Amino acid sequence: MIDLYSAATPNGHKASIALEEMALPYRLHVLSFANRDQKAPDYLRINPNGRIPAIVDREEADFAVFESGAILVYLAEKTGRFLPTGAKPRSLVMQWLMLQMGGLGPMQGQAGWFRTNAPDMPKGYARYHDETRRLYAVLDGRLAESEWLAEDYSIADMATYPWVASRYAGVDVDGMPNLRRWMDALAARPAVAKGLQTPPQN
Repeated sequence: MIDLYSAATPNGHKASIALEEMALPYRLHVLSFANRDQKAPDYLRINPNGRIPAIVDREEADFAVFESGAILVYLAEKTGRFLPTGAKPRSLVMQWLMLQMGGLGPMQGQAGWFRTNAPDMPKGYARYHDETRRLYAVLDGRLAESEWLAEDYSIADMATYPWVASRYAGVDVDGMPNLRRWMDALAARPAVAKGLQTPPQN
């Protein structure tokens, strides 16, 4: 059994999508940002960075994993699914996973913050909005030549989809047919649909 500590955010949904896709039994613990649950001492013992998501694998002596990308890699290695073992195909998955972790997530997150919290700073929003659109175009270009971000459906797709599907930052996918086709394919997967509502979005 895996305990999942999460909230209704793109990073949180990455973990629940992976758990659903890998058919791993888990218990959901929803953390309230309003109550600052992620800063509670008990939770900081699981994730010293005080962010979501985090998991505790009860089958592995209560082994805790934090950071969403690390969680996806751990679960893929635990199950032997959605992350190839060969050096080249594994590297391809990791490259697209790292693009989400180091590029798309932070840039889109900043766009969302400026849109929601600083409407009087349009230059800040424009900067991160435009960079997010640029990264969407990178994804669209890749998906023009491949059905999935890597050679096969993988944790890279699971990590990226919740961000692109999110409307928090107000960034659209107009003029990107390959990205739209990929989004439709992800949305049609039952495990993705369930994971995207675990916890339910507001």
